[in-house]
Amino acid sequence: MLLFVLLPLIAVVWVSFFSNKIISFPPQGYSLDWYANGWRLDSFRDGFLLSVKVSLMATVVGMALGVPAALALVRGRFPGKAFVTQLLMSPMMIPGVVAGSALYVYFIQFEMATEVQLAATLPGLVAAHAVLTIPWTMRLVTASLIAIGGQVEEAAMNLGATPWTTLRRVTLPMARPGLVAAGLFSFIVSFTDLEKSIFLIGPGETTLPIAILNYLEWNLDPTVSAVATVQILIIGIALVVSDRYVKLSRAF
Repeated sequence: MLLFVLLPLIAVVWVSFFSNKIISFPPQGYSLDWYANGWRLDSFRDGFLLSVKVSLMATVVGMALGVPAALALVRGRFPGKAFVTQLLMSPMMIPGVVAGSALYVYFIQFEMATEVQLAATLPGLVAAHAVLTIPWTMRLVTASLIAIGGQVEEAAMNLGATPWTTLRRVTLPMARPGLVAAGLFSFIVSFTDLEKSIFLIGPGETTLPIAILNYLEWNLDPTVSAVATVQILIIGIALVVSDRYVKLSRAF
């Protein structure tokens, strides 16, 4: 079963080393030229850089909003807690195409009402990606907070620490593995997003997933496999590091 799941990824990596100008089997030989070609193409290079930029910004926004939300929902007691939890986690339950089209319509309606453009702008794209990163941040930080419990925090406050001191010197250091995992996983989710980006990207710009899709429309050489292999490598490293801090099985 594991081999069946990994076989498509193995095939993509294998094809990226073919020397054939058109993907075909068996390969005529092996080469690394397609990796260099992927970096030479403006669409892939610019798409990669924009994807990294948007993902980093969306991760920061998601962490800034998701971490306090997770703390409030795990440690706090207030009416409507279950409703707030479901509301903040709801972006994970909505299909990507539906969410992307809904955000596009919302941004257009917002622009008509306020004359502030969000669609086809970098802030709008980051905001859309932050909608993805917030629930994942909450999920991983919540798992970490539940695992460490609240006894140490109670002991710190019983010894005279203020709530702010307890948060800064006890809670956040103990939850550091969850914070690191949340940041890495949020970056992955944003970096690989296609559905929201394709609705909200600005003219003349592209993210890496969109660049791959556009290239496949007119080309059949292994360049796209080389680009996808680099993407797989980045995602794989981030997942391994994330799992080292917080076992991802707890969050799913």
